[in-house]
Amino acid sequence: MKKNLSTLFCLLTIVLSASAQKGYQQLPTSRAFYTLRSPDGKLQAQIFPQDTLLWSVTHEGDPVLHLSPLYMELEDGSRFGVGSRLKNALAGKTDQQIPSPFYKKESIEDRYNELVLNFREDFRVVFRAYNEGMAYRFVSTGHKDFVMKNEQAVFHFDRDYTAYVPYVKGKHTDIESQYFNSFENTYAHAPLSELHPERLMFTPVVVELEGGKKVCIAESDLENYPGMFLKSRKDTPTLCSDFANYPVATEQGGHNQLQQIVTARAPYIARCKAGAHFPWRVLIVSTEDRQLADNDMVYKLAAPSRLRDISWIRPGKVAWEWWNHWGLSGVDFEAGVNNETYMAYIDFASRHGIEYVILDEGWAVNLQADLFQVVPEIDLEKLIAYGREKKVDLILWAGYYAFERDMEEVCRHYSEMGIKGFKIDFMDRDDQPMVDFHYRAAETAARYRMLVDFHGSYKPTGMNRTYPNVINYEAVHGLEQMKWTDIHTDQVTYDVTMPFIRMVAGPVDYTQGAMRNATKHTFRGINDEPMSQGTRCRQLAQYVVFESPLNMLCDSPVHYEREAECTAFIAAIPTVWDETVAMHGEIGKYISMARRRGETWYVGSLTNWDARTLELDLSFLGEGDFAAELYTDGANAHRIASDYACQTIAIPSDRKLSVSLAQGGGSALKIYKR
Repeated sequence: MKKNLSTLFCLLTIVLSASAQKGYQQLPTSRAFYTLRSPDGKLQAQIFPQDTLLWSVTHEGDPVLHLSPLYMELEDGSRFGVGSRLKNALAGKTDQQIPSPFYKKESIEDRYNELVLNFREDFRVVFRAYNEGMAYRFVSTGHKDFVMKNEQAVFHFDRDYTAYVPYVKGKHTDIESQYFNSFENTYAHAPLSELHPERLMFTPVVVELEGGKKVCIAESDLENYPGMFLKSRKDTPTLCSDFANYPVATEQGGHNQLQQIVTARAPYIARCKAGAHFPWRVLIVSTEDRQLADNDMVYKLAAPSRLRDISWIRPGKVAWEWWNHWGLSGVDFEAGVNNETYMAYIDFASRHGIEYVILDEGWAVNLQADLFQVVPEIDLEKLIAYGREKKVDLILWAGYYAFERDMEEVCRHYSEMGIKGFKIDFMDRDDQPMVDFHYRAAETAARYRMLVDFHGSYKPTGMNRTYPNVINYEAVHGLEQMKWTDIHTDQVTYDVTMPFIRMVAGPVDYTQGAMRNATKHTFRGINDEPMSQGTRCRQLAQYVVFESPLNMLCDSPVHYEREAECTAFIAAIPTVWDETVAMHGEIGKYISMARRRGETWYVGSLTNWDARTLELDLSFLGEGDFAAELYTDGANAHRIASDYACQTIAIPSDRKLSVSLAQGGGSALKIYKR
């Protein structure tokens, strides 16, 4: 039956795409500018195909993007978008539904108006207007391969707005050090003119406009091209694109000899094929912050699925050992990278219906970058067989270079053994060859029916639509950052900022689920016995608020078994959804999300370090009589962060429910029909 459903999904995608093709209307080429409006008429772009291609964007008449240039510079000195001659202009529209398996909703409305400007210099620019944002991309229409020297995507604003930006982590300003990064950092919040002009920012970023409106800058369908960083212009309200140049020499090194360190770069950013489709540059516009927490533009702008059969793809939860440092106690063996430890994790996963166990770094011989050299303490065949008996599958951690050098054979060998996927780590770049690696890894793994979780990677740009076996991405300042003794991060504020910015790009491998919880004053970074900032209920709510199709249980089985009530809630929660509702929220302050799987709804709420009471509007439940398991911060959670209360309640007929959140707190609901 699953295979039939998978085939139906592929056929449905083809039929919907074909039925959505509308006839394009040819527009006069003599116009000084073209106007493109969203289907609801609220968003409007004006595009000027003059000597330099320019565009501006407004929302209900309010400025979003001031007149800004966009062009691409080729190695031969020619430019797409400068001195170009318009050949024709076409207008069209699309209205369709996109099936979206392994996502936060079962299907997505894809409704937009489109303007296509074809130029005589062998390129076109495609602009799309959605109700929730604007996007454009360049497309090569020539018949010869070429080299792209640089691209200029400029985001100029009419005044000095304040922005939320994630700088590349560290204080360095030399450019090569910044290109080599993990795409994980908290957010600076400052006026555009005060952003550091020599520090790179990675997308998405959010700029606060007038009247509570915001614009999120992102990119989608990044393939065979470097990812886009942003830089500020000193003393001006402008953000400009920046790209890592093409690497021409690398050497093995970095973390445990598992990385490729760039030692020389070419004076260009990409080698391009004739007919290349370049990434979408995306402007998402919101009138309420909650709209950013449930936006689909990156997903729907990405290339459709290239997999005909997706029946074997199995999202789920993972019992994970690295964060809790193989933290077993009360056993008669020394816990660590050995079969006894992993069998204990498999036993735990089996008891609670958890689909996977990951063998993180340590199962392969260190410093060899060779995934065929397994440490003697691990008998993989025995573990796989034991897991199969217990209905628990295994995923292997893999350092980037170890996977890259033997990709085909590694996938073939371990798929035949029964391994179900790889968590690939420490890429830490997004230049063109590294982006290409991600696509090759996804395609190769798919041929062997294996999942991929990209850790140490750039942010998602829709590849989870193109290759649905790419089941998760890191590129998030996740809970792993709480292990280090020198940590000074305000993770609680990050947790209510990231869903409105980073999560716009796609799923997050945040790795929540801590059972040791701390207040602002009691938190410490301890590698062997790590804890989270904020309350226990905050950890439960994160399984609802954060989108994560492959979701970790980061803590020790010992702690979960002691916390049976919380563990039962986590173990039961789905990781992909039929429907998502962003209920309310404010960047950096609080958020509430509701998600449905089948007939069961989950609601999660988070706050910053301010205690607050939230009124939840549950009118999306519709008709019927509903009850819920409600998890709330305990009366003493402001002092003892693990304190919580659980009760079964009836959902009021007016669908209004108030929940109180402690400092750094949260609440979680599981709602079902009675």
